[in-house]
Amino acid sequence: MADKLVLLDTWPSPFGMRVRIALKEKGLHYDYKEENLREKSPLLLKMNPLHKKIPVLIHNEKPISESLLIVQYIDEIWKDKSPLLPDDPYERASERLWADYVDKKVFEIGRKLWMTKGEEHEKAKNDFIECMKVLEGELGDKIYYGGDKMGFLDVAFVPYYSWFYSYETCGKFSMEEICPKLMEWAKKCMEKDSVSESLPESQKIYQFVLKLKQRYGIVD
Repeated sequence: MADKLVLLDTWPSPFGMRVRIALKEKGLHYDYKEENLREKSPLLLKMNPLHKKIPVLIHNEKPISESLLIVQYIDEIWKDKSPLLPDDPYERASERLWADYVDKKVFEIGRKLWMTKGEEHEKAKNDFIECMKVLEGELGDKIYYGGDKMGFLDVAFVPYYSWFYSYETCGKFSMEEICPKLMEWAKKCMEKDSVSESLPESQKIYQFVLKLKQRYGIVD
């Protein structure tokens, strides 16, 4: 029986972008269902009753939630094509650790860049820049975090490239100036169809951020 894959997602989500990239890396066909997170569908509530969040990958009617877990699942089930995690247990653990760092830091600090003002905003800006420099340091002189090919950490982090313009504009800084190697890495990733076809345009994300700021009454 052919595998049936359905992805419950919403287009601006960096978490959903991870799954889209992984599926494309594996050459897998899937049905995409756009979710309205203000009016969650009965299918989403049924498939992820614990957190009620996207993304959810439904594989032959079995749901898998949490983006990093989904990417690992995809890599384990379809391990013969474009492996994302290395074979070495230590290296696998290291990539998972760094992906966890991305999960715990980038989204929340980035959100504060457009959600806050004054001293809190300035702190968010400094924290974000420090976080980017830490991640640039981990990249070092490698082409990808996965070495000579895109790996698990690359898939976990590169979706935020589509948000960088919004972070820069709201934070009034330049990623090219503070982390040139990181930007070079991101552009290298964008040369891959699996990435460029999964990430929305930066301006589209920025317009989405402006609508969110308006909705929450955040005035610069």
